[in-house]
Amino acid sequence: FSVAVAAARAQVQQEPFLETTEGTGINITCSHSNIQTNEMVQWYRQLPAEGPEFLVSVHKDSKKLPDSAGYVRVSADRRWSSLWLAEPRRGDAAVYYCALGA
Repeated sequence: FSVAVAAARAQVQQEPFLETTEGTGINITCSHSNIQTNEMVQWYRQLPAEGPEFLVSVHKDSKKLPDSAGYVRVSADRRWSSLWLAEPRRGDAAVYYCALGA
């Protein structure tokens, strides 16, 4: 199945398209080189025919995703982050967005 990713605003950059097979881990990266000290890295996903769903907000280090075998990691310099899905299922096929917010 396919996982699409999109930039939520100009300050972030993501790969346009990724795909994996069911059960094979996938890493979605996001670049945010101009992140401000007070800004959090936020990740969302949008399932087909649904509105965006908030996943997690991280300031530094890493945080486990709720109800999922995965996590979001923020680099030490906070210039990039990545969302790791350890064992994605068909139900995880979605558009994944990262964004910055205070």
